[in-house]
Amino acid sequence: MLALVRLRRGVVGESRRVCHLIPVPEAPVPEHLTALCGEPIFPADAEVLDGLRGMPCHQCLLRSAPSGPGLLANAG
Repeated sequence: MLALVRLRRGVVGESRRVCHLIPVPEAPVPEHLTALCGEPIFPADAEVLDGLRGMPCHQCLLRSAPSGPGLLANAG
């Protein structure tokens, strides 16, 4: 399962508060989570979003897209 998270206000500047996709571990929650783009995210610094909000992380989007002929993962 994937969770949609972004860093809390004040942790980073507004331009870096993009929405990341993070694989959710079964248990226990590790010291840091790794977004699909490779960004380490510390749970205390992040907020879990209950829906689509804000600017998405482009690398997380690309890495979450299914691959195959004519699909987004093959763009550019």
